[in-house]
Amino acid sequence: MRPPLLAIALLFAAGEVGLAQDAQRHGHASSPYAGQQHRSIKSLSQQQVEDLRAGRGMGLALAAELNGYPGPLHVLELADRLALSAEQRSRVQQLHDAMKRETIQLGERLIGEEAELDRQFAARTIEPASLTTLTDAIGRTQAALRAAHLKYHLHTAKVLTPSQMQRYAELRGYAGAQPMHAPRQHPY
Repeated sequence: MRPPLLAIALLFAAGEVGLAQDAQRHGHASSPYAGQQHRSIKSLSQQQVEDLRAGRGMGLALAAELNGYPGPLHVLELADRLALSAEQRSRVQQLHDAMKRETIQLGERLIGEEAELDRQFAARTIEPASLTTLTDAIGRTQAALRAAHLKYHLHTAKVLTPSQMQRYAELRGYAGAQPMHAPRQHPY
């Protein structure tokens, strides 16, 4: 005699619930991406979109920051404690303003490119050629954005004296950092 279909379905469902509970206990309940499928642009969090739109650094200039090339925003935040002259403060403000203009524009471009990639995947219209074109463009924009942030760290370091650069490292918590020296002057 065959068991009723409903009984089989209930046993199967109970087994699935048990497996799901077991998976949850062992940390295998879901993907670390669960919930991100609801983002408007799947590859960017809302915080990342806001940071890109505001021209924030997002850690893109760590190679500069952690090797003794201060960023203009942080220098302005520490201006009094660094004893910046009026001329230094003005120059760093100009660098900060130029960085914002450049990085906001690049951030908006990156958001648009990521949105287009997401749109084509969502619409199921993505093809190998368009995938390559879009990801190449995204890569170029990401590189340009990072280069922009790094460039303004480079320029900012030239405005400060060696003692201000050392003080900056101390104020930012980079205790034990190598003594900071002013970078060689390059025409930019």
